[in-house]
Amino acid sequence: MKLIGNILWFILVGLWTALGYCVLGILWCITIVGIPFGLQLFKVARFVLFPFGKTIKVDFAAHPIANVIWLIFSGIESATYYLIVGCILCITIIGIPFGKQCFKLMSLTCIPFGATW
Repeated sequence: MKLIGNILWFILVGLWTALGYCVLGILWCITIVGIPFGLQLFKVARFVLFPFGKTIKVDFAAHPIANVIWLIFSGIESATYYLIVGCILCITIIGIPFGKQCFKLMSLTCIPFGATW
């Protein structure tokens, strides 16, 4: 199931979402102050390519100030997006595995600093 899920996710969602996160990461890295935030976007892009079979461990206490800044500027919006998309996908039986991946991405995009998988 992991292999089939990762292949379908990569084709339908993963590639395009990862490219978007990479572009945003490059834009953040253009500024000196935004480099840590750009690096976190690259981390999210790596995870979003093949999320099936991976678990995320979020550690807010690792970088609390950076996580609060991230949460204020883009974490709430990203988490809300993945929450809505995950709920919509979970309405159908076929979409439930993809909805679960959206919920995992919700936690990662909400608090990326200190998150591991």
